[in-house]
This record gives sequence, structure tokens and C-alpha cells, in this order.
Amino acid sequence: MKKTIITMLIALVAMTISAETYNYLKFTKTNGSTLTYSVEGLKLTYDNTNVYVTNAETTATIALAEVQDMYFSNEAGGSDYKIGDVNMDGFVTISDVTALIDYLLGGDESTINVLAANVNGDDGVTIADVTALIDLLLSGSTN
Repeated sequence: MKKTIITMLIALVAMTISAETYNYLKFTKTNGSTLTYSVEGLKLTYDNTNVYVTNAETTATIALAEVQDMYFSNEAGGSDYKIGDVNMDGFVTISDVTALIDYLLGGDESTINVLAANVNGDDGVTIADVTALIDLLLSGSTN
């Protein structure tokens, strides 16, 4: 009995140590973008349509229908994308501005890369990103 309890405690400690080696929880969405959240203070809750991610930095709501994959990682970066390539065609052009405005006016998030659309890097996609994207295009820094 004592040996079984010690074995269980060792296994529990090993699982805890193993779980703590991952620094990020990632969601790959159906549009190909990846959302990354620190595991510090991580709490996940869900209802029939959404998963709610809360950690030390933010609170986010993700539609379950848009989640393709969820996994833990030590890498902070998301999927490969170019800032400003909102429509995911590989180029940053005026069509990305149009796609971003369409999204902000109530368009479908699955048609854009939200990470690339967050041009000003402030944890959200707003009209300020449209301005930043236009500034990026006018500066010629879209290579």
C-alpha cells in the first residue's frame, strides 16, 4: 500500500513538472491563424458556442466553431503571416485595407487573418489598425 501511494505521488509530481514546462496555450483557427496565450494564471471555461481564455494578461472569447486545434507549446510565435496581409494572399495591398474594413463593419472573421490584421499590435483589431495599415502602405514598408 505504501509503495502504491509513493508511486502515485511520484507520478503526480512528474505530471505537474511536465505540465509546467509549457509556457503557452495555442489555438489554431480554421482561417489558419494561431492565437497564443501565456499559461500564467490560465483559466479556461466554455459554453455551447465559445471558449473563454483568461490569464494574467488578458481575457479572450473564441468561437468553438473556429477552433481547428488546441495545444501547449514553449514557442510564443503564431503561424507564419505578414503584418498587414489581412486577406492572406501573400501581399500587403489596398485589398487588405478593404478586407479589414469589411471585417470591422461586421464581416466574418474566418475570411481574414486576425493576427495580421492587428497592424498596430495592441491586442485587438480596431479602426486604428486600418490607419496603421494605410500608413504601412504609404511608407512602402510592406516587403
